[in-house]
Amino acid sequence: MPHFLYRTTLASAVLLACAGTALAQEQVVKIGHSGPLSGPNTFAGRDNDNGVRLAVEELNARKIKVGGKTLKFEVVSEDDQCDAKTGVAVAQKFVDTGVRYVMGPYCSGVTIPASRVYDNGGTLVSTVGTNPKITQAGYKNLFRIVASDVQAGANMATYAAKDLKAKKVAVIDDRTAFGQGLADEFAREAQKLGLAVVGREFTTDKATDFMAILTNIKAKQPDAIFYGGYAPQAAPMARQIKQLGINAKLLGGDTLCSPEMPKLGGDAVDGAVYCAYAGMLVDGDAGAKTFQDKFKQRYGQAPDVYGPFYYDQVMNLGQAMEKAGSTDPNKVGAWLHQHPYKGVMGEYAYDDKGNRVKAPVVVMTFEGGKAKPLASY
Repeated sequence: MPHFLYRTTLASAVLLACAGTALAQEQVVKIGHSGPLSGPNTFAGRDNDNGVRLAVEELNARKIKVGGKTLKFEVVSEDDQCDAKTGVAVAQKFVDTGVRYVMGPYCSGVTIPASRVYDNGGTLVSTVGTNPKITQAGYKNLFRIVASDVQAGANMATYAAKDLKAKKVAVIDDRTAFGQGLADEFAREAQKLGLAVVGREFTTDKATDFMAILTNIKAKQPDAIFYGGYAPQAAPMARQIKQLGINAKLLGGDTLCSPEMPKLGGDAVDGAVYCAYAGMLVDGDAGAKTFQDKFKQRYGQAPDVYGPFYYDQVMNLGQAMEKAGSTDPNKVGAWLHQHPYKGVMGEYAYDDKGNRVKAPVVVMTFEGGKAKPLASY
């Protein structure tokens, strides 16, 4: 062999050996994200994805070691379109490709069927799906990282009765697992508190014209209208409530706390929309405010409703792997059940079914196009 070829071959071998050693000292941990990256809820899916990615960047900078290897976190994001069939296909793809940690799904109607696939595949799931059925299935490695419909719906009913002094309420839902579940909980608690539910109407999560059902409701003269659904429908609904001259507040869950509401609803939103945000007050907490500034610097905009929760839970997972000394979802899941974590959005502690215990809920309205906190529960 010519001398220069020998030296080239030797140099290549050394480089390969070094690369092999580096890889041997590193362990890749894939963090999947399942959410709506297209369609009317794209803004929420992108925000959630940003929360995941920001946490992964920070975890990689920390160079966490488990079993002598440095963990390298990688984000794998898939568009489930808030569609059950698509979400199940995404779940199967994640399971088949060795993704053992998934953030999402965003929509309860996707989470309910997809969680069975994840459980069968040994994947740990952290969802913001709020329908109570999600955690009733008994999957040991499924965690709800926000308040459930039971908490949000009940607190909104309490606020309507005690603070808004409402006597009569109408209820609309979009027939999704999220919207219907939330509306059911609100109606149930409202009746317990002595409020009269004077109308129950239904729409879809694709609708934009609510004039017919709002005209029916107007005749019943409710003090408040509760909507179980998402911001892309709630915003035009608020405009049409104003257009029809209905003297009633529009109430809803945390999806109505989105910055998209004033963007889409304009002046029909200010002082007229009230929402139950499953989080804590950002401006009243130094850590949360720091996170918000960091997020804005990284992505050029403030976080939406759920981005901070996704960030918190990914950071929680990283710490759990380090403390448990394992990347095995069963061991990490056991750690999450046994040890609370203090994040941007408060303390994360879970009951035996994976519900977040003592999840904070803040009732908010809008003033000058910005969310304004009114009461916390």
